[in-house]
Amino acid sequence: MRQRALTFVRSETILVVATLLALISCFIVPPDGEYGGYVHVSTISQLCCLMLVVVGFQRIGVFRRIGASLLRRVHTARGLVLTLISLTFFSSMLITNDVALLTFVPFALSVLTMAHMERHAVLVCALMTVGANTGSMLTPIGNAHNLYFKALTGMSTGRFLEIMAPYSLLAAVLLVLVTCVVFRGQRITTFDDLDSDSIEKGVLAPDSSRHQPDSILVKGYGADRRGWRIAVYSAVFLVCVLAVSDIVPLWVMCVVTAAVMLVCDPRSFRHTDWGLPITFIMFFIFIGNMKRVPEFCHIAEMFVGDHPLEVSIVSSQVISNVPTSLLLSGFCDQWVPLIIGTNIGGMGTLIASMASLITYKAYARDYPHSKGRYLGVYTAVSFGFLLAMYALAVIIL
Repeated sequence: MRQRALTFVRSETILVVATLLALISCFIVPPDGEYGGYVHVSTISQLCCLMLVVVGFQRIGVFRRIGASLLRRVHTARGLVLTLISLTFFSSMLITNDVALLTFVPFALSVLTMAHMERHAVLVCALMTVGANTGSMLTPIGNAHNLYFKALTGMSTGRFLEIMAPYSLLAAVLLVLVTCVVFRGQRITTFDDLDSDSIEKGVLAPDSSRHQPDSILVKGYGADRRGWRIAVYSAVFLVCVLAVSDIVPLWVMCVVTAAVMLVCDPRSFRHTDWGLPITFIMFFIFIGNMKRVPEFCHIAEMFVGDHPLEVSIVSSQVISNVPTSLLLSGFCDQWVPLIIGTNIGGMGTLIASMASLITYKAYARDYPHSKGRYLGVYTAVSFGFLLAMYALAVIIL
């Protein structure tokens, strides 16, 4: 029991801290009628629905199938690395950086082994992580805190894209430049004679006796993934996107998503990470209570001051960008620098964006003796991107 509790605390540290802060704040401001207005219902409902649909896609292997199909067209080391980075960069715009890394980093590690490029795994994984973090910052649905900012400010999707587009574009250019400089056009013949099914099975399930992670049917690995589920999940995902863009009512999104997932894949509810929306709720309670304490509110506003961009970047390096977004938004109304700062603040340290820990854990599992090397390479690359994007922010703002 004690071991399970310790494991939970390690894996859900932010949730535990948020819960403790919420509980402490409840003693400072006892529960009353104003508590009902603390939680941003639109943010929580959008987040939960998007998470459910993405889990549905994951469990039928759609994303890995796309990756395997792209690899068939790769013939050089440079092309392989660009493909792997592009998978996390572009997919994170729609399925979040967490899911992109969770899906494609293990995939990439296996692909690099098949291509006899294990020596490049450190840099490739670091670039894929940067790609996921810089791609996800572009869209309101790419990062959980972007959903929150959009709901809080009432900002249009077009305006949000306009704010973050320069930074994602700069990151894309830098990723291509680094890849072209470091990796040569050395020919790779590993995938020439393989179709998508062979590549995917070879990467994900080389041992037929092992668990097949993406299949929800007993018919075999990847069965029926090109069937009606893809069309249905795509339609539900579109409803979610329209709801985020304020075109479809929230209640329609919730009803449609819950009904479809209950019918198509009830287990998706069990495999969804409910810790994230609960973490948001705990922070909402803490911020709502502390805003009612004049002394704390004054100190917090002084802390943010006239430099929300810099404060949000630095804070993200220590407590990660999601808690930073929720905490600073309660005491600052300079939304544009705050949005930019918390997004580019996901670069830098390993915990600046908690999604980065997904890559670290996956790499450490396959290469336990070079964890320190990965940490050093990722930190150097990530801070390089952070400095470049901060310089751009200073110029634009």
